[in-house]
Amino acid sequence: MRAFFRAVPFALGFVAALSGSASAQGQKLAYVTTSILVEQAPGRADAETAYQKEADVFKAEIKRMSDSLDAMIAAYQKVQPTLTAAQRDTREKDLGGKQAAYQQRTRDIEAKANQRQNELVGPVMDRIKLAIEDVRIEGGYSFIFNAEQGSPIVAFDKNLNVTDRVLAKLRASSAAAAPKTTAPAPAPSGVTRPPTNPPMH
Repeated sequence: MRAFFRAVPFALGFVAALSGSASAQGQKLAYVTTSILVEQAPGRADAETAYQKEADVFKAEIKRMSDSLDAMIAAYQKVQPTLTAAQRDTREKDLGGKQAAYQQRTRDIEAKANQRQNELVGPVMDRIKLAIEDVRIEGGYSFIFNAEQGSPIVAFDKNLNVTDRVLAKLRASSAAAAPKTTAPAPAPSGVTRPPTNPPMH
């Protein structure tokens, strides 16, 4: 089973390299560190926890099937010398069918796990993209680059780092979307609330 966010391609549509005319025309640029955004994005931990619970169920099913298949193979190998050619052929065909079924089920589970991962990751990535775009518009930037390790950018001015601004935008939008709790309404002036327990006589 793949690791959660590490396995998800970070395709946020960043411009991969400066065009020859970008700096010449004095366009405003900035960059972010994508691993920090993913690591600290609100909702990321909850999504990973939810995925891990489901992944544990998938892993347990694969292990049960694998153990069952291993036990059948071991049992066959133990009695194989005592079987006739026809019996061996029948047992081997049966084992081959069970092995094929195991492999197909494993592929189905992996596909389901990947789909579920994408469903959980998608909303988090969408919020990151939206926060980056908001910062780009508010700051008047032409480009916001991904300065993660492995990017084509080899040197940059640290004052152009807007990662913290994107994180602040993410946290603010998450707080705004959180359900509000309301306190009990105060009693009107001059009115007292009845006691919780009736007086003892």
